[in-house]
Amino acid sequence: MSRKIVKLKPAFKDYLWGGRKLIDEYGKEFDGDILAESWELSCHPDGPSLIVNGEDEGLSLAEYIVREGGKILGGNCDKFSDFPILIKLIDAKQKLSIQVHPDDAYAKVHEGQNGKTEVWYVVACEDNAYLYFGVKEAVSKEELARRIADDSIIDILNKVPVKVGDVFFIEAGTIHAIGQDIVIAEVQQNSNVTYRVHDFGRVDVDGNARELHVDKAVEVSTLTPTIAQEFADNHIAQCQYFTVDKLVLTSEATKQMPADSFLSILVLDGQGEINVGEESEQFQKGDSFFLPAGDYEYCIKGNGEFLLSYV
Repeated sequence: MSRKIVKLKPAFKDYLWGGRKLIDEYGKEFDGDILAESWELSCHPDGPSLIVNGEDEGLSLAEYIVREGGKILGGNCDKFSDFPILIKLIDAKQKLSIQVHPDDAYAKVHEGQNGKTEVWYVVACEDNAYLYFGVKEAVSKEELARRIADDSIIDILNKVPVKVGDVFFIEAGTIHAIGQDIVIAEVQQNSNVTYRVHDFGRVDVDGNARELHVDKAVEVSTLTPTIAQEFADNHIAQCQYFTVDKLVLTSEATKQMPADSFLSILVLDGQGEINVGEESEQFQKGDSFFLPAGDYEYCIKGNGEFLLSYV
């Protein structure tokens, strides 16, 4: 019988804008000086997460799912051709590039993979932190292209101050960028397609400017202001690709698995243990777990803050 609590080790990305908070504060075992992203739940070939507990230690999550069969994902995932979501922790020591993601239809034709709708949950930030979220006012494609060309695109973007606990639901087509000194938990479609439109003149370690994707970005961008979405109950996001719930715990909670879906548990803070029947796994800040679909209960004991993601 397969495990009910699968603990994951993330894939790491050392993009030039990253910092050290994921290493120093979230316990990520990374040898480099800069850690920008940890891909906590990933079946994407660009950064698969690995199993670190039980007899399947060392197996990638993707390999585990293939071996166990689609039943462990639940019936709600049958509509997807591959694993539907990717979950990250992001440490933006510096601001990210201004960018946009295509929708499924465009990405499948032009990139051969899914588009990207995502949600950001602000885990930590410094005072006066901000991000960019859509345009302030409606613009034409011609104006957008001109603004990109003359480096004035920031003037038309919606600059939003942020605080811990803020949520931003970013549909494909929304121009966006994380500002500096922000740690974000991101739940997104299983995709690695990003069109970069402005990078503040930065160069990499070799002195080269990073590639821009202006023509594609202009094609896919939403040219009207983005309306912030709010979701009922404890949901911080809900769409056809994923549902994300926030759980704040001070002692103990026993919960039923979602109907017809696997469950991701991302530990944003705290410590304790997760129990399913006779199985038990300790957790601490920064840990990530995958629970296969099924009709059973799980119990979280301890204290902490969690994102629970499912389809």
